Amino acid sequence: MAISFGILWGAAIFLATVWLVITGSAGETLGKMSAFYIGYTVSWGGAFLGLIYGFIDGLIAGFLLVLLYNKFLPKEQVE
Repeated sequence: MAISFGILWGAAIFLATVWLVITGSAGETLGKMSAFYIGYTVSWGGAFLGLIYGFIDGLIAGFLLVLLYNKFLPKEQVE
């Protein structure tokens, strides 16, 4: 689950950045991610850096989600 989240979030940031680079949009909203992802810009290099940062963030978020889900999942009684 953690790896799936990492792949999805990394791909989402990568594709959104590539879309902005190809269309030539300013990307004000996506550009604000540089506050969280050091070195990130709306550029080709930023797309690959965002892919790495996004994968790591998604990996952590997916891991924590599964950890919490398993902690609060009711245990079945086996008889």
